[in-house]
Amino acid sequence: MLTLRAGENAIVVAPETGGGVVGWMTGNTPVLRRAVPGAVVAGNPHVLGWFPLLPYANRIARGRFTWRGVDHRLTPNFGDSPHTIHGIGWQRPWSVEMLTACRARLGLDHAGDAAWPFAFRATLDYAVAPDSVTVGIALTNRAPHPAPAGLGLHPYFPKAHDPALRFGATGVWRTGPDVLPAAHGPVPADWRFDQSRRVTPMRLDNCFTGWDGRAAIAAGPASLCIAASAAFTNLQVFTPDWGDFFCAEPVSHVPDALNHAGLPADQAMACLAPGEALAGTIRLILSGRG
Repeated sequence: MLTLRAGENAIVVAPETGGGVVGWMTGNTPVLRRAVPGAVVAGNPHVLGWFPLLPYANRIARGRFTWRGVDHRLTPNFGDSPHTIHGIGWQRPWSVEMLTACRARLGLDHAGDAAWPFAFRATLDYAVAPDSVTVGIALTNRAPHPAPAGLGLHPYFPKAHDPALRFGATGVWRTGPDVLPAAHGPVPADWRFDQSRRVTPMRLDNCFTGWDGRAAIAAGPASLCIAASAAFTNLQVFTPDWGDFFCAEPVSHVPDALNHAGLPADQAMACLAPGEALAGTIRLILSGRG
């Protein structure tokens, strides 16, 4: 594991466990949920503080899709769920390509396999400043033909300090019993986050569209703002009643996008030509200290 530090702000990165972040501390305050160190060492990405989403975010229904007339079936990767989830980057070891006291670059080369048939190269750039952590994610198509691609970040924020969330969005996908997107429409009044609203009473696992790339979490000393670049046009919000965490995930496309024809460009997965890249940056800025 790698510790990146700037002043009292520090993250611990686990390249061998999905390139994710085990934890983030500002002084004595945990900004993310507390990981289980033994499980991280054992290679379990489910206990991380965050992990990258690529080459797709969220679910692909039953692990099946058709791309340019070819049917693909992916290897299950989420227990007994019929759907594949979160891509493959979170379940693969990454290599360390650059390391300083406050920065790191990780790399992942994928040749194409039953988990994802298209070859790609991905990089993760972490940079820690005294008041922020910046995550850069990039994916380059290494297949000899056009391939779909998507990016995202899956952070787990603690429910301690009775957190409230604020962000702007123009639409949202309602889900069916299978937690897959079923219908898209305007954000209903009881799901609006234009003003801060407490997270704990909410029960969401929904993708908000037309996101402006900004979100604020009011959580006492763990308060922060999220500033995402233009690649991330959607925000997946997950507020389970069975967990001590909630998630606000910047993503480049909506869940199961490959099985929804006719999506607008800001909700669909990118189509990358050979050698073309999709890249984005997410900055998480501390605002709760002092």
